[in-house]
Amino acid sequence: MRGRFGLGAATIVSAALLVAACGGGGGGGGGGGGSSSGGGSSSSSGVTVTGAKVIDPNSLNSPPKGTIHFCTGKDTSGDAHQVVKDFNAKYAAQGYKVVLTEFPASADQQRSQFIQRQQAKSNDCDVFNSDVIWTAEFASQKWLYDLTPYVNKFRGKFIQAPLETDHYAGKYWGVPYASDAAFLFYRTDKTKTPPATWQAVYQQAAKQGGIVYQGAPYEGLTCDFLELGFAAGGQVLDSSGKKSAFNSPQNVKALELMVSGIKQGAAPKAVTTYMEPETDQAWTSGRYGFMRNWTYAYAADQTGDSKVKGKYKVAPLPSFQGGGKAGILGGHNSVISVFTKNPGLALKFADYKASPAWQKIALSKYSLAAVTSATYDDPAVKKAIPYAAELKQALTQAKARPVSPVYPQISQAIYKNVNDALAGRVSPADAIKKASQQIDAALSTF
Repeated sequence: MRGRFGLGAATIVSAALLVAACGGGGGGGGGGGGSSSGGGSSSSSGVTVTGAKVIDPNSLNSPPKGTIHFCTGKDTSGDAHQVVKDFNAKYAAQGYKVVLTEFPASADQQRSQFIQRQQAKSNDCDVFNSDVIWTAEFASQKWLYDLTPYVNKFRGKFIQAPLETDHYAGKYWGVPYASDAAFLFYRTDKTKTPPATWQAVYQQAAKQGGIVYQGAPYEGLTCDFLELGFAAGGQVLDSSGKKSAFNSPQNVKALELMVSGIKQGAAPKAVTTYMEPETDQAWTSGRYGFMRNWTYAYAADQTGDSKVKGKYKVAPLPSFQGGGKAGILGGHNSVISVFTKNPGLALKFADYKASPAWQKIALSKYSLAAVTSATYDDPAVKKAIPYAAELKQALTQAKARPVSPVYPQISQAIYKNVNDALAGRVSPADAIKKASQQIDAALSTF
């Protein structure tokens, strides 16, 4: 859901959805594609998944005639209905049909419904619109087709960073569909150009009304912190994917900057309770000079009685002084169930969702951040999305969150302890140390 940044996204956000989605679209941008060395998506060189079914990339060319089911969360923007309608119109004469199944809006419930079907070895969901943070969990259960041959064949058309959200145990388990990354929003009546570093952001924010972001103890804070942590050179897991690398001077420095920002008045103390809706409300009040938020807010916060209409622009997230640039990827991928009776048709539909034609529609009409690089260079897209260039840059520099079967526990360890530090209950160093210990405890369970 986080990949949608129209007005609808702002009004239908729920806490349950945000817990899993973060920038996913749930949420959802130095770096390149988020490698294990950078602390983002880990290739998990020490983790293996054996015995998985492997897709034949040529099977999408002439699959058996039939009907498959596409499962996704509540279609609040209409893109799911549209992509199914368009696919069926294009391929009906060839005997191909897709039926849409909508799950609840809550990301947790979407995940549960898919798991129930996979545990029952059902083919109710031939293709599932999976949040980027579920890759490792589903792959480790051998519920998904290994799509490595497909990805290797068509890798060139994708922005490389979103591919990392499909990467686990040295293999690719999905086809990117919609991505997302955060922006730095800045008031053009207060500053003409965006600050180049996070340190400068906080310095200017202290003089220009402050900065607001998502500081409540939930998935959104994990994303907010890792944007600074990764940029500072920090990691979450080591290259094996089996041990925490979170307790580092780089992560401590990142948290110290956030904590000092609150202590020195560059960010309000109330930010420790903010999710996306509260962040939007604070920003549209006109009081603040900066905001960190997902791309949906660009359009959403120009509406209604917003006091910042026409007074702000967006920029990719800045660098961390002495480090690089980073961001966190949200979004959804098309994963194919091993229980489908027509993997070729399932792949044909997943491939269609990632086609240049559909990606252009998804971005221009439904504000879903495209996963194909060429889409952002299309003149029609540039006209419809004035920040297309900034969005492409944000996605390119973004990293995936750690791809691990126990990601929910990892995230909880991060956001709870980071929130404790922001609220002044513990020191940044102690918060990072405790989070690292909890991450190791979670990793020891698989």
